[in-house]
Amino acid sequence: MGEISYYQTLNINPSATQAEIKYAYRQLVKQFHPDTQAAHASHDAIALINAAYEVLGDPQRRRDYDQSISYELNHPAAQGQRSAHAHQQYYQYQHQRQTGKQFDIALENWVKHVFLPVNRLIYQILQPLNLELDNLSADPFDDELMEGFQAYLANSRLWQKKALHQFRSIPNPPSMAGVAANLYHCLHQIGDGIDELERFTWNYDEAYLHTGQELFRIAVGLRQEAQEGISNFP
Repeated sequence: MGEISYYQTLNINPSATQAEIKYAYRQLVKQFHPDTQAAHASHDAIALINAAYEVLGDPQRRRDYDQSISYELNHPAAQGQRSAHAHQQYYQYQHQRQTGKQFDIALENWVKHVFLPVNRLIYQILQPLNLELDNLSADPFDDELMEGFQAYLANSRLWQKKALHQFRSIPNPPSMAGVAANLYHCLHQIGDGIDELERFTWNYDEAYLHTGQELFRIAVGLRQEAQEGISNFP
């Protein structure tokens, strides 16, 4: 029995128009795609269907394919070469499909277990700062107000360490390198900012207060860039 051609795979005539090829492809995908949960759904079948459409759905690649078929009719020995090429395309498609699935899982896992919890912890640290400073400004020398501010800094230190631990728990996917870098630098800006704000509580030197505020302001920008990097990802 001869090799099944791409036309046979899509159940179409070699004279089919591009519109007919596209329609046949869509019908077969609906019939065999694994996501349909149908009894006849098949990963192998959909891989062969996709491999056929990648060639026949592209007019130039289809012309090249038709020429190779015509050549093989007069040179039977060449058929083995096309068969080997067809098998190679099939396995390349399967590999790309599996690699893509693994990539999607890794990305989803990183976003769920690293980006989202780290982003929440960063927000818990950055969001209350202005209110905490407003409260303290009523009387920085009031022991009760200072203790409240110090408690905020102590909690922020714990959250920053927890966020760093969470950040290091899973390597980021290559596509998230920019987002991860912004998160990393954001966390270190926060750590340095907490150091400066704590120094202010020891000696009331406002230079430490202003430096701490500036470091937190930089952290806010880095967090925003990380969020934009996630939202812009397709």
